[in-house]
Amino acid sequence: MTSAAPVQAATAESLREVEQRVLWLSAAIIDHANRVRPNASGLKVGGHQASCASMVSIMTSLYFEHLTAADRVSVKPHASPVLHAINYLLGELDESHLTTLREFGGLQSYPSRTKDPDPADYSTGSVGLGATAPIWGAVARRYVDSHVGGAGTGRQYSLLGDAELDEGACWEAIMDPTVADLGEVVWIVDLNRQSLDRVVPNIAANRLQGMFAAAGWQVLTLKYGRLLEELFARPGGEALRARIDGMSNPEYQRLLRCTPEQLRERLPGADGGEIARLLSDVDDEALVAAIRNLGGHDLAALDGAFRAIDDTRPTVIFAYTVKGYGLASEGHPQNHGSLLSAEQMQQLAENVGADLNDPWHRFEAGSPAGQWCSDAAARLRRRERPQVSPPELPADIGRTPTGTTTTQAALGRALLDLTRGAPDAAARIVTLAPDVSSSTNLGGWLNKVGVWSPTERVDWFADDAETILHWRERPAGQHIELGIAETNLVGLLGELGATWSRWGQPLLPIGVVYDCFVGRALEPWSFGMYAGGQSILVGTPSGVSLAPEGGAHQSVITPSIGLEQPGLTSYEPAFAIDTEWCLLASLARLGRPDGGSAYLRLSTRPVDQTLAAVPADPAARERRRRLAIGGAYPLRRHEAPEVTLAAMGALVPEALAAADRLEAQGVGADVVCVTSPGLLFEALRARQGAGGSAGILDQVFPAHRANPLVTVLDGHPHTLAFLAGINRVRAAHLGVTNFGQSGSLEDVYRYHGLDADTIVRTALDITDHA
Repeated sequence: MTSAAPVQAATAESLREVEQRVLWLSAAIIDHANRVRPNASGLKVGGHQASCASMVSIMTSLYFEHLTAADRVSVKPHASPVLHAINYLLGELDESHLTTLREFGGLQSYPSRTKDPDPADYSTGSVGLGATAPIWGAVARRYVDSHVGGAGTGRQYSLLGDAELDEGACWEAIMDPTVADLGEVVWIVDLNRQSLDRVVPNIAANRLQGMFAAAGWQVLTLKYGRLLEELFARPGGEALRARIDGMSNPEYQRLLRCTPEQLRERLPGADGGEIARLLSDVDDEALVAAIRNLGGHDLAALDGAFRAIDDTRPTVIFAYTVKGYGLASEGHPQNHGSLLSAEQMQQLAENVGADLNDPWHRFEAGSPAGQWCSDAAARLRRRERPQVSPPELPADIGRTPTGTTTTQAALGRALLDLTRGAPDAAARIVTLAPDVSSSTNLGGWLNKVGVWSPTERVDWFADDAETILHWRERPAGQHIELGIAETNLVGLLGELGATWSRWGQPLLPIGVVYDCFVGRALEPWSFGMYAGGQSILVGTPSGVSLAPEGGAHQSVITPSIGLEQPGLTSYEPAFAIDTEWCLLASLARLGRPDGGSAYLRLSTRPVDQTLAAVPADPAARERRRRLAIGGAYPLRRHEAPEVTLAAMGALVPEALAAADRLEAQGVGADVVCVTSPGLLFEALRARQGAGGSAGILDQVFPAHRANPLVTVLDGHPHTLAFLAGINRVRAAHLGVTNFGQSGSLEDVYRYHGLDADTIVRTALDITDHA
């Protein structure tokens, strides 16, 4: 009968063989991209062999022993070749792709859900954002499961480098009160104590561990592996442990570059006779192996840590590693982007049992290592999920707003209208806000649908007659309120917007922030769009029209952001009806393979809704709607125009008032209401041959009405400056180019040159009227 010990040893050796093959493949993928593949331009290709090597043991243990098909993993950006190597061994990546790292159309520099040919659960690459994405993925999964079911269970892993914890985005997420209840979240920190250019003098691991513990996380630490622990158990071992524990990071790192003789000289320190005696009984090979035997490279220690995860709270595992472990560059302070030479690659091949001339050789199907791969592949194979189509949305609710209202208020009203007119679609809407629900006019919606919580919570103010905003927290709620951290908000927004592709269940997520903070939220939101998330971000209130708030809250550059951001359609409606139409059109593009995101820039300026002059005829109304969601519409046509006033958002009333005054002076003015500069710019590029349709330009800016142009918006004037190029006319562009001031709306508009007086003077100047 075979004893258990030899079987376990054989099993461990087979997993070790897989680990060594992953190390080889990740290094070879980078080597081929830089040294083998032709490079006519001579431009550096790059790659991170050392960063990959520090993650190999962690990812081998995780993927080949512990992951299930229900789990999701965010892989640190510079370890993407390790992910590709593992996917190759699992049969998820064809050999032909291994030679395409960083090639056009090939394997991406960093893991990408949408661009890589093999599975990547999360896109990473923007430091801190990939690490936090699984937190928001966990919330999104729970939300889907509580509303429509079918999202299943599974852990959400983040694999990140220790330097990534310098990013504020990590701590904003860790400290959010929502996160402490997410037991499926596991972070594994590759604690290699190096950054791009150096060994970090004091990584302060104890302080980091305390910060996680204070946030309610389980903290597991893998500092030393089996070889070192065995040394520590010998006479003099505690002195050796204390000596290594007390070293600075650079001093320890220097030991990794030492010969055995140098190790015996340096390790004991000033008063290390006890340590010297211990080391005298250790042969050179064992000593060299032991000094680099950290917990993050010990497969048995990793296995124990993964088995110790407490699923009732989030977990962080600090795994001490060596950057470049197993490579000729291991431990060198400048190894971050270094590449192994041809001779070093040959030596690595010999060390791990690979062949430099046949680098992509897989394990034989019947071999023990091959069995590890086939067993893991079977365990990780995911079933195809049926794709649920998003619910039908009306294009027009059919109501014509009257009286005086704001575009911000129109958002809340449209959401409530959907609960009555399109309940199936409304049930898929989930709104988010960073503690600004009431001040952004979501109060009515929130009272109607309630606040989402994994469990029902008591509303202790339900019987308070003076409470206007009812905070009913329950699994059926459709609003999620986060702390005041825009990065968290848009991180969750992106993950809620990706549920259609993760679990086949589309949601219609809408995030609301003060518009001045869109810039702060832009990078994580942009990264969410890059990763396939589809959502709507509403910036409100916006611009200097928020006059009493002062310059700090008055946004200037956001209209340009909406124009320039890929994957996005931006709208800045002037009237409530435009807001409704643009919102419905944006919702209709969510949760589908050909969909995309939207940004709505709304205002708190009250506007007389009769100025919209919405046509009563159904056909004419539909034409207005199509133009509004297409980018612009003619609001007023003069029989003999001499100038065109193109205005956007809150500045449309000023343009109309200026047109009236120009008319009184005998100068006819067309007034165009711009709703989306981005769509108009796309139409202009289409006219120039970039593809798409330019039809809206002929309808809104026809050549036979080409006249001098004045553009005006509550934002930087260059946003609309390109309109002059449609018909190549003389133009002047009004907008905001300075920081704002507090004051009345009239004073602030006058200060920035947005008032009707300035528009009139500018129109007279460019039409040569005295």
